[in-house]
Amino acid sequence: MANPAPKPDLTEARIAALEMPRNGTDAREAALGRVRAMGLPTRRDEYWRYTDPSTLTQATAPRAAVFHDPAETPMFNDIDRLKVVFVDGVFDAKKSDDLAMAGLEIERLEDALAKDIHWAKDVYGTLEEAGQNPVPRPLAALNTAFATDGVVIRATAKAEKPVALIYLHRDDRSDAMLHHVVRVETGAELTLLEVGPAAARFNSAMEVDVADGGAFHHVRAQGRDHERRAATHIFARVGAEALYKSFTTTANSVNTRNEHVIEIVGDNATAHVAGAALGDGSAVPFHHDDTVFITHDAVDCESRQVFKKVLRNGAEGVFQGKILVKAGAQKTDGYQISQSLLLDEDSSFQAKPELEIYADDVICSHGSTTGAIDETALFYLQSRGVPSEQATDLLVLAFLAEAIEEIADEALRDDVSARLEEWLVRRRAG
Repeated sequence: MANPAPKPDLTEARIAALEMPRNGTDAREAALGRVRAMGLPTRRDEYWRYTDPSTLTQATAPRAAVFHDPAETPMFNDIDRLKVVFVDGVFDAKKSDDLAMAGLEIERLEDALAKDIHWAKDVYGTLEEAGQNPVPRPLAALNTAFATDGVVIRATAKAEKPVALIYLHRDDRSDAMLHHVVRVETGAELTLLEVGPAAARFNSAMEVDVADGGAFHHVRAQGRDHERRAATHIFARVGAEALYKSFTTTANSVNTRNEHVIEIVGDNATAHVAGAALGDGSAVPFHHDDTVFITHDAVDCESRQVFKKVLRNGAEGVFQGKILVKAGAQKTDGYQISQSLLLDEDSSFQAKPELEIYADDVICSHGSTTGAIDETALFYLQSRGVPSEQATDLLVLAFLAEAIEEIADEALRDDVSARLEEWLVRRRAG
């Protein structure tokens, strides 16, 4: 077997296939320098040892067939929301709503970065750069350097309805890079939805700055197209008495890597990150990786990491989560749980939970479990007339419930639960 290409060759080949946009040049050039200094990841990198990044780093995107099932409507379709639509990574004004809404300022990234003075220019690339230490995240820096589209959103009050970023996939060779910048001002509140497969290969980055007393809710649904590949990155900075909550549900995909880097910088702040993944490797391989790093750098703050994965037919799951409590971050309450439910002996789950604590008045815990369906509970349901496959689905939904409960909005929570149940029913029928 041939040896993998050296990092400089791999990195330069990827860069050569891209063209840097003309706006935001200083931040982009700085990010390009970071990419070249770090090199794109390989399996030899510690934080990529469980996930093969080769299809995420090669010069051209692998083909991914476009999934189409008219009976399966997109998630959040019945939720009243402001729609911002991208087709294969390009903003589509005709499919999108009017971007004007009380309490919100929304612009395309290229328009914001082209202005001499704009608040987004102070954030773009800043949180991503800070998130490179102590763990390098070169695919995020690559995004900052070359992202071709995205939006900047500034919430100045409580938004009257969610903003939905809708990602449509139409070209089976599309290779999309999107970068979003979000600023939630003091006392403001925003719910941001993301839904759709986006592209054959998708590299996304989002920088979220939540000011003191602000609240940010993020709910993301990844799925539909079985052969897609994605590397997503969210970098968040959370101020005093601010709230940050993010939930992701994932079904399908050959390879998905979701990275979350959160820095809590203000006292009495709260940051929760959760995910529920359903993987079936029967048609195509399924690999799903959640990598999370939360830093506590303030007093009396709370963080939660709750991740559940249900895997079958050779599906693979990965969780890498860390809580770093800096010196002086007393009265930290940090909780981390990662659990997998393996529905056969062919599937696998790799977990790497970590705590690094430099304060003495804290409550921090982490746990990780891997197991099969509870045979006693399964027998109980069957003894009351529930068919075996339906009983299994009920236990799967119960297993995922702790992660789904992290969604604050009841309507969104119910929609996610219903769609996951539909996915299970389709797998049962197919």
